[in-house]
Amino acid sequence: MIQVPPQAVELAKRFEGFHSVPKHDPMSRAHPYICPAGYHTIGFGRLCRPDHPPITEAEGEAYLMQDLAKALEATLRYCPVLAVEPQGRLAAIVDFTFNLGAGRLQTSTLRRRLNQGNWLAAAGELRRWVYGGGRVLPGLVARRAAEARLLQQGT
Repeated sequence: MIQVPPQAVELAKRFEGFHSVPKHDPMSRAHPYICPAGYHTIGFGRLCRPDHPPITEAEGEAYLMQDLAKALEATLRYCPVLAVEPQGRLAAIVDFTFNLGAGRLQTSTLRRRLNQGNWLAAAGELRRWVYGGGRVLPGLVARRAAEARLLQQGT
């Protein structure tokens, strides 16, 4: 059974961060907040309801691993070619799927390029997914660049 690549965990943690909002919580727990794309989120980028109870960083990591496992499953369902590719390629697309959802991967030109094994074109497609709330988000530009590097390097 294929496990979530460590690079996918690193990417998600680096670009999501653990947001302990509000800062005055004495237990440094994460509270729901609205992400730049306009969704209620908690911990390491988990979508939630606005009234979700605060969580610790350990709970946030557990949620992240659950969410990445779902993203891995969807990634392999839609891009089976990645099961036999180097872990870096799989990690890049698992992070993409975690960030944007399986539906976006399923209907994308990115998926077609991946399944063709056209890594250069797929990296170019990744760089197109930088919009949140109708505008280019610098964090997504950096995230897609990191994913594209992993995809092209394949390591």
